[in-house]
Amino acid sequence: MADGDSGSERGGSSGGGGGGGFQHLSREQETQELASKRLDIQNKRFYLDVKQNAKGRFIKIAEVGAGGSKSRLTLSMAVAAEFRDYLGDFIEHYAQLGPSSPEQIAQSSGEDGAGPPGPRRALKSEFLVRENRKYYLDLKENLRGRFLRIRQTINRGPGFSGTGGGGPGLQSGQTIALPAQGLIEFRDALAKLIDDYGGDDDELGGGGGPGGGLYGELPEGTSITVDSKRFFFDVGCNKYGVFLRVSEVKPSYRNSITVPLKAWGKFGGAFCRYADEMKEIQERQRDKLYERRGPGSGGGGGGSGGGDESETEDVDDD
Repeated sequence: MADGDSGSERGGSSGGGGGGGFQHLSREQETQELASKRLDIQNKRFYLDVKQNAKGRFIKIAEVGAGGSKSRLTLSMAVAAEFRDYLGDFIEHYAQLGPSSPEQIAQSSGEDGAGPPGPRRALKSEFLVRENRKYYLDLKENLRGRFLRIRQTINRGPGFSGTGGGGPGLQSGQTIALPAQGLIEFRDALAKLIDDYGGDDDELGGGGGPGGGLYGELPEGTSITVDSKRFFFDVGCNKYGVFLRVSEVKPSYRNSITVPLKAWGKFGGAFCRYADEMKEIQERQRDKLYERRGPGSGGGGGGSGGGDESETEDVDDD
């Protein structure tokens, strides 16, 4: 996504006077775009842009609706890494949910006409706070389906009065809504950008958690395909340490498990042991099948038949 797509942001920030608009425009001109990724999920387009300025690298996420409306979030590379890990938690929670009930959704939100409209119920909620920015993540559902709502607010300080009516210094928040069916695709795209462009940020190891300062880098994620299923292996780090998330995905089903680093050896040992045992079982089954078919099949019968013919010939010769 080119910088021209951010024109509404520049226009929205220039209302404080010509000088402020000129300074903001100068900062935009100094921003360099390093990479961009587009995702089409249902009837929405999402752009993930890696940018860089004098303060460092960051990721801009933009949602473009069917009518052309745009919403944008800005994440530092450190927040993007935490955000990626939280997305994994939401993916796991979403995979464990049962099917939606339209009647219950309409009843809880007041859309059935029986009561006043109310807020959509949150199935899972998290929030991130980093410096002057807050990020609220809510997995919700309505009659159109389940989605992850992500809202960002920025505290500009006591000298700045926001336009959203949230009090001095609180800017009106930006919000995007990500359909739940696209959570894995979105997470994988974000993780790829972090892996490719986040290596220079010392905070990517997990925000100062047990794995953050101990490991300079983590193994790259990978995936394997078996029949109609695809398995994703992603190594991450949060405040509890390093972990491996294994996600099983097929068109109508998804699920995932998280394995902490301290259990990798036992986990891998169990896999290898079962693989060896299963290989031995398969070999024994093949041997038994061969034994059944060998002596009792045409080879043994043919030998017996040959013996009868030989005896007959001897009798005739006599």
